[in-house]
Amino acid sequence: MLLSAISLRAQRDDFLSRSELLLMGGGMNYIGDLNKQSAFSEVNLAGGAALRVRLDNRWALRGQVSYGHIANSRDRIILRNLSFRSHVAEFSALAEFNFQSFGAGATDHFCTPYLFGGIGVFHFDPMAYCTDVDGNVGWVPLQPLGTEGQNTHAYAFRRPYQLVQLCLPFGVGVKFRLNKTFSLSAEYGFRKTWTDYLDDVSTTYVGAALLNDGSVDGAMAAQLADRSGEVEAGYVNSPGIKRGDDSLDDWYAYFNIHVGLNLDVLFGWMRSKRCKL
Repeated sequence: MLLSAISLRAQRDDFLSRSELLLMGGGMNYIGDLNKQSAFSEVNLAGGAALRVRLDNRWALRGQVSYGHIANSRDRIILRNLSFRSHVAEFSALAEFNFQSFGAGATDHFCTPYLFGGIGVFHFDPMAYCTDVDGNVGWVPLQPLGTEGQNTHAYAFRRPYQLVQLCLPFGVGVKFRLNKTFSLSAEYGFRKTWTDYLDDVSTTYVGAALLNDGSVDGAMAAQLADRSGEVEAGYVNSPGIKRGDDSLDDWYAYFNIHVGLNLDVLFGWMRSKRCKL
């Protein structure tokens, strides 16, 4: 029993020495129907936290949570005049591969580039800024409105899109070992998604007459499905005209800086404080 206890303690300490708590900060942006021109358009603040466990000097595993928002305020097609913003909360499990030996050993390198990839789950909720039918100005959630006919009998085959989706995170980075306690990383990665509705835009216009069923939500759906009249008075996109490109799914990208703290050092500091008390 004594030997088992010593072994478990050694395994725990070994796990802690190979683990880091990461605090992350950076930016997030979107690529889709309203922005196909720039991978760095409208970058917004994002952040999160992660746990990284080093398997050996080449491989590591990482679980992280992140939060930020994506937006596109200027439509490249002026007469379409669509815009949105969406908060994005993500949980992902990632694997990292270091190009150089990187750990705590004397022969390991001070820095290394690395690749990462994995699987994630994210929540989004596209909204548009407008004046509602009661004259109130603010952000209106778009998914419940069915702006492309998702809530109508005529387009029953267009199912409302889900706000929780899978994503495929991957990218590159570089990490630095500052000392035995702290590390620093910088990385840039894309999130491949399986939805074309990060921006609430995908297929064709269905017409205001179909959407406006006399209810408040119907009037809002008709107003936000086609905002071309705000640019050119009286202009309306006819039903069947392309509103988006449903052959390509939307993406979002994430650039961040990680500050890592070795868990063995952190728990050692906590134990010393507890002993003093």
